[in-house]
Amino acid sequence: MLSMRFDLVDLRLFLYILETGSITHGAARANLSLPSASARLRGMEDTLGMPLLERGRRGVESTPTGDTLAHHARLVLGQIERMQGELGEHQEGRKACIRLWTNSAAITEFLPSPIGRFLRDHPNVQIDLKERQSSETVKAVLTGAAEIGIISDAVEHGALQTLPFAVDKLVLIASRDDPLAQLTRTTLAEVAGRAFIGLSADSALQAYLGERALMAGRTLSFRAHMRTFDGVCCMVGQGAGIGIVSAAAAQRYRGTPGGTIELADRWATRQLLICMRDRDALPRAEKALVEHLAGL
Repeated sequence: MLSMRFDLVDLRLFLYILETGSITHGAARANLSLPSASARLRGMEDTLGMPLLERGRRGVESTPTGDTLAHHARLVLGQIERMQGELGEHQEGRKACIRLWTNSAAITEFLPSPIGRFLRDHPNVQIDLKERQSSETVKAVLTGAAEIGIISDAVEHGALQTLPFAVDKLVLIASRDDPLAQLTRTTLAEVAGRAFIGLSADSALQAYLGERALMAGRTLSFRAHMRTFDGVCCMVGQGAGIGIVSAAAAQRYRGTPGGTIELADRWATRQLLICMRDRDALPRAEKALVEHLAGL
């Protein structure tokens, strides 16, 4: 049997390297010098007798051995964080941190209000909120990288438990002068040849729309990328292109001329789900957040 001498710094460093795709950036996040981080990484590989990392298209990636280490590192560190969170509830000023991964529509349209109320009522809780595609969120919750996720029901969620959260409907928007503004319904395939205004290239919705276009045998062309749905609506209202946004965003943004056009594609209407590994096993703060979001 191997004699393992990994400490928590080793485990955190390794996960930071995977999250950033870089030993240099991982070392910086771990507050270690590059030589120190490299020495720790070599020490782990020497102990195991196998490489943990390899060069990939997006920087360094984990080997199969690295995948196993990452899985257990998340479990160990997650358990420690849960212990600290629960103990912290008994200490004034000590905050529990909940890791919540979600998609673009939820993070901009559906979460701000309920999370704001939750944080108001739970002063010793903080939330680490990340925007990711639903498929990434499922993997994160399954592996322990996040305690809770908000996902679309269009993705397979395996053994995760789910609760309904909200219905997200995507719509097409166009300026008043655009011929599309006369339509009531259309499909992505029918408008794929037009110039789009979209969210930033790294947003979950942008990746989702790109995948749906590819499945229809098309690619989308973008004239500009904005950080928010309001920014997309504003650009479209000026006639710069067309866009696809959450219906809630289009309704909220009063300056959208031409109204909205329904997308007839089945994937355009999504049930958003709260997902977790085991609701009964969640720490008190995480369980309270799930019940708050689900209206239980």
